[in-house]
Amino acid sequence: MKINWNYIKMFVLLGLVVFLFAFASARNSVRTVSKPNVKFVGENNLFITNENVSKLLIQNFKGLINIPKETLVLNELENALKSNPMIKKAEVYVAVDGTLNAEIEQKSPIARVSTNESYYIDDDGFYMPLSHNFSARVPLVTGFVEKNDLKNIYIVANKVNNDEFLKKHVVEIRQGIDKDVYLKLRQCQFLVQLGDVAFLDKKINNLKAFYQKNLKEKTLDSYSKVNLQFDNQVVCTKI
Repeated sequence: MKINWNYIKMFVLLGLVVFLFAFASARNSVRTVSKPNVKFVGENNLFITNENVSKLLIQNFKGLINIPKETLVLNELENALKSNPMIKKAEVYVAVDGTLNAEIEQKSPIARVSTNESYYIDDDGFYMPLSHNFSARVPLVTGFVEKNDLKNIYIVANKVNNDEFLKKHVVEIRQGIDKDVYLKLRQCQFLVQLGDVAFLDKKINNLKAFYQKNLKEKTLDSYSKVNLQFDNQVVCTKI
């Protein structure tokens, strides 16, 4: 009887592959998780530290280091990180060597509320607490502002954040009790009255035209108030 060595080789090779796979799986299942490796993505990496994130991970898994990696529930860890008001996005994964990795994107503040409580408004229009690690240079928000009603302020702050002229000149956004919004410009004595946020783009264009004309004529210091709330009009009050 002729022995088919090709079949024997194939069965031996298959058995070896199965053995190595089972061995690797068993070894991988008992591999312990190392100290978390935290990576920050995006531009704003100043408000929460590597140590803060590591502590959050450890606290939410009751001692994360040197536990079997199979016992980790990564979704729970991600949700724990996302619950932190400084964090916008979080992704947690374990590498083959057992390293626990966390990729963190922090929130981006666009305005700082300073009323009876101080906090930031982020670029999605939500509450963001102040940081002990860093203070952002963003416009100040004053007046009558409620944490659960930031819509008008967010619309104006977002416009300021995305407009080169406004970002350079606006230092304060003020909201009146009637929800009318005012702007205070850097090195200008006058107060800009926007009124409500309707037709905001048109109002800002009128403001830019007024500013450039009076800057050229060197008359910006002649006014105490610039009212933009009327359609296609700039009503100025002289000092």
